[in-house]
Amino acid sequence: MSKTPLLDRVTYPADLRRLDKKDLPQLASELRAEMVDAVSVTGGHLGAGLGVVELTTAIHYVFNTPEDKLIWDVGHQAYPHKILTGRRDRIRTLRQGGGLSGFTKRSESEYDPFGAAHSSTSISAGLGMSVARDLNGGDNKVICVIGDGAMSAGMAYEAMNNAGHLKSRLIVILNDNDMSIAPPVGAMSAYLSRLISGKTYLEMREIGKKVTKKLPPPLQKAAQRAEEYARGFWTGGTLFEELGFYYVGPIDGHNLDHLLPVLENVRDSIYDGPILVHVVTKKGSGYEPAETAADKMHGVTKFDVRTGAQAKAKSPLPSYTRVFADSLIAAARRDEKIVAITAAMPSGTGLDLFQKEFPGRMFDVGIAEQHAVTFAAGLATAGFKPVCAIYSTFLQRAYDQVVHDVAIQNLPVRFALDRAGLVGADGATHAGAFDTAYLGCLPNFILMAAADELELQNMTATLAAYDEGPIALRYPRGEGIGLALQEHGTPLEIGRGRIIREGTKIALLSYGTRLQECLKAADQLDAMGLSTTVADARFAKPLDENLIRQLAAHHEVIVTIEEGSVGGFGSYVLQSLATQGLLDRGLKIRPMVLPDVFLEHDAPQKQYDLAGLNAAHIVVKALEALGAHVMLSEARHLVGVAGDPSLRSG
Repeated sequence: MSKTPLLDRVTYPADLRRLDKKDLPQLASELRAEMVDAVSVTGGHLGAGLGVVELTTAIHYVFNTPEDKLIWDVGHQAYPHKILTGRRDRIRTLRQGGGLSGFTKRSESEYDPFGAAHSSTSISAGLGMSVARDLNGGDNKVICVIGDGAMSAGMAYEAMNNAGHLKSRLIVILNDNDMSIAPPVGAMSAYLSRLISGKTYLEMREIGKKVTKKLPPPLQKAAQRAEEYARGFWTGGTLFEELGFYYVGPIDGHNLDHLLPVLENVRDSIYDGPILVHVVTKKGSGYEPAETAADKMHGVTKFDVRTGAQAKAKSPLPSYTRVFADSLIAAARRDEKIVAITAAMPSGTGLDLFQKEFPGRMFDVGIAEQHAVTFAAGLATAGFKPVCAIYSTFLQRAYDQVVHDVAIQNLPVRFALDRAGLVGADGATHAGAFDTAYLGCLPNFILMAAADELELQNMTATLAAYDEGPIALRYPRGEGIGLALQEHGTPLEIGRGRIIREGTKIALLSYGTRLQECLKAADQLDAMGLSTTVADARFAKPLDENLIRQLAAHHEVIVTIEEGSVGGFGSYVLQSLATQGLLDRGLKIRPMVLPDVFLEHDAPQKQYDLAGLNAAHIVVKALEALGAHVMLSEARHLVGVAGDPSLRSG
């Protein structure tokens, strides 16, 4: 007998809407069990999805999705949504190669009207959709679900301010799962929410408005403010009222008897403008191991459903994130001016460890990368040494601040860019592909990339010691290669690369952790009788011009390899060679970069195979440049099983 008899009857939301309301709590229970079972197999984001099971059920039951547009902010909480929208049969492919994305994705389903993964975008996107609907003369609803964490970003308030001004019909559901905004909710709150969202109250409110219009202007304004502040006093929604939203809540997001009538009232509301529904939920709700976990099992590997124990393979090698954190802590022990800043990612960047030792010198500014960068710039003006530890993909959100507030003023802000390169299951939205290109074009910047954990230790020391202007260090997700670390790092000479092994015919010039693949490729090329040099550039800016001239003078071919997009390290090397006239004498150079596509989620090794940046691809690139046709045929055969040739770099 099936453990999910009601859920088995629901393939799409239209099936859900055929159920009796009294059956919805059981359906939600089955949906929660299905999600837990699926994520136990795939890993992924668990706690956030568990917290919105009832809310997801209620939204799809009340609203006519997909005609009504439902936008999930970030999207990591959308697993229950995916199960209810025709993707249950693929839910155990989450974050696997060729499977479902861990976030919402337009190309995946018509029920995902907007792709997400970076936070705080839902209200802006939803407002765009609601205005487009108005311009087209439509009448469908637009619903945005945004978490209280995402409300720490200024973009959310920019969107709300604009929505309040435009008065377009938009429904924003604030999913408050941290109790950070509202007091505890209960029966009285549910009653008041039902009351103020209902037609009778709104009709009386409209009558009141007509009456107050006959009053003198000062009294009109006073009456309007009195009503808004009265509701705000009882419900906590004054801030949202000030932004132009009609506020409803807070209500218990796990109680369908409370949720359904409020959402129905909001759906049928005569209110002509944006509405905010404040829903309070608990992350990890309904699954005891998640409820009791410190992080509510936010992100998990495969786990045992019964106990919640995660199958985490203990690696003897340190993660790059941990090496950075330990190295920064070591530097901070010797220099009290070093402070650390992160944007809502203390554990992801390792700064939670820094905070334990230096609680007064670590600042988590929330999901506010723009503020983080300018905040750091302000600290730098006062002689402090701020280190902004931000994922490469998230720093993109603060580009104007990097340019205007840091680079133009040449302020010594240090950027530690975690998750450089491809990141596996999180896919294109979290891949650090562009930072070398978007930072390298800025005057005053120093750019470094660590090839291994020992280099990361030394580069962190370099980052901390450099005080002449902005400097950035990039390093990947994952573990190091097993090198012994020092007690503390040694600052490197700015702009000086290194020769790892010397040859005479081919030079492989690496920037970042593809260095190990270059060494493997060199072994293969040497076995073919092609003497190969391997060099680690260390710096993309300033380039080691002497090293580049040396490689150009003594080799027929130079291949540059990096874990970044076109416009980065390889482009700078080509510019240098061309400017110095070193391409005029027949030197062959081949840059290898990430392909000009957004690579889908998969295991990192498979992603780099598809990107054409593993050892076999480097061998082929060198042989192509040499015109070594016999050896090339054999090498191409090896690459043929590695990925789609149409996506190979170069």
